Amino acid sequence: MLGLLARDFGLSPLDVDLLLVAVAPDLDARFEQLYGYLNDDLTRRRPTVGLALELCGHGGMSPGRFQLAAGAPLLAGGLLEVLEPERPPLSRVVTVPDRITAHLLGEGMPDASLLPVLGEGGAPEGLAGAALREAGRRALVLDAAALAQRPAELASTAAVAAREARLTGAGIVLGPLEALPDQPSERARALRALCTAAAGVPLFTYGSTSWDPVWATATPVTLAVPTASPEQQAARWRQALERAGGAAVPEAEALARAVAAHRLDSGQSRRAAGAAVRTAALAGRPVGPDDLRDAVRAQNGAGLARLARRVVPAVGWDDLVLPARTRDELRELAVRARHRDQVLGQWGMRPGGGRGHGVIALFAGPSGNGKTMSAEVVAADLGMDLYVVDLSTVIDKYVGETEKNLERIFTEASAVNAVLLFDEADAIFGKRSEVKDAHDRHANIESAYLLQRMESFDGIAILTTNLRANVDEAFTRRLDVVAEFPVPDRAQRLALWERCLNGRVPRDGDLDLGFCGDRFELSGGSIRACAVTAAYLSAASGSRLTMGQVVTAVAREYRKLDRLVLESEFGPYLAEANGR
Repeated sequence: MLGLLARDFGLSPLDVDLLLVAVAPDLDARFEQLYGYLNDDLTRRRPTVGLALELCGHGGMSPGRFQLAAGAPLLAGGLLEVLEPERPPLSRVVTVPDRITAHLLGEGMPDASLLPVLGEGGAPEGLAGAALREAGRRALVLDAAALAQRPAELASTAAVAAREARLTGAGIVLGPLEALPDQPSERARALRALCTAAAGVPLFTYGSTSWDPVWATATPVTLAVPTASPEQQAARWRQALERAGGAAVPEAEALARAVAAHRLDSGQSRRAAGAAVRTAALAGRPVGPDDLRDAVRAQNGAGLARLARRVVPAVGWDDLVLPARTRDELRELAVRARHRDQVLGQWGMRPGGGRGHGVIALFAGPSGNGKTMSAEVVAADLGMDLYVVDLSTVIDKYVGETEKNLERIFTEASAVNAVLLFDEADAIFGKRSEVKDAHDRHANIESAYLLQRMESFDGIAILTTNLRANVDEAFTRRLDVVAEFPVPDRAQRLALWERCLNGRVPRDGDLDLGFCGDRFELSGGSIRACAVTAAYLSAASGSRLTMGQVVTAVAREYRKLDRLVLESEFGPYLAEANGR
């Protein structure tokens, strides 16, 4: 072990002797008493620089003292520490870090300070790991996101990681680079520290960020990692599920199709498969699509939740009452989301530099006709969460701040398997205007930024608007799906009444929902509001739901909408609608 250590850290015979002198008290407590005696101070039970040199046959005036200088292999490699800088150089204490002592004794656990920043192998990391294995090395994977949370410790962590790699014959894998500190100077400082400390150690970095020459003096070899094909994704899921369950999974391909729209690396897939298998085992049944969808959603970080409202879908296709054409457009959106990697990635159907693999849709129609609910249904069909962007937290009066807020949202959304919903999106995706003042110019700059950002987006986004004409044509050309949500007709209104007043609400025999669907021209949202109000009236009266309660609820909704309660609509129920 000591010979390998000397080889990997470039130690001279004198370096090895100094290391043995310093580590002796950690191996045998009797050396503490000996060093106290030799130091002529029983409280100083570790060797000093001067004592260590003397025991190795070198006096304080010999060139050997420079073996304990800051840039020498022992200290630069983190094998020794010289303490008490306030003392004269020869009186300073020499110690060996605990990790070095443990390594010499055969312990393989990494340094405790690295545990919070160690990552797991994913797709790019897996390729790096394979390359390292071919070279007879293991991979020491560092999580860049965890490193970014410890900016004050970047240099020390880099030094410890480099030492760990040398100790274990490993190569370092760091990423994703875009997760490092946002400030270019901080990102450069982190990478320069790692490249400097890891000189002579194989170093792999990965991410969507291009390499900046200021990060290191040497320019790395750059390789593009293609997106996994559907067959590779299915094989990855099958392997992850079988490893997690310890046996073959007959429905592995079907389960993989259930989460085909998700983009996970192999590390996330492995964790999700393990969670799904454990969940199913606790319930005493085989793994099902819902188990896997829930486990995949659990892999999402909390970054986007800080910028948008998370909605766990609780509705499905059967809950929608929409024209057939609109339903077809929604299903097309789900199909595009599932097969985008194959069509846009493998087949290259969206050529051009900087173009992402995202899917963007516009839901247009009057308020209350199911746009938000449809977004939730699409998210549920894909097995994803829905994140609703609160535009009040996005739009800022100060120049450039709106773009920064949107950039944070788009960046987080690209890394999360979720559907992003911009409700009332014409507030930020509206038409550009003729420049008459500074406000117009800044508004047009925001629109230009959004056009560019939409093209490079890799996620799934839905925009909603009450008036399609308000959306800039340049945005419309970049949309993959446009779904129209018209006001429901008579048959759809009747279906909505039936759906909203579900079978759990006790009904009186006089309830005439056909009359409601025929006479009351309301949107789906208003019908739902009327149904809820009527249910409260029924609960308060302790009786079954009556037609009078439904009519009263409709009349209240009319007044809320500032509409007149007319006999032509309410007919024989006009008196009840007016509270008489």
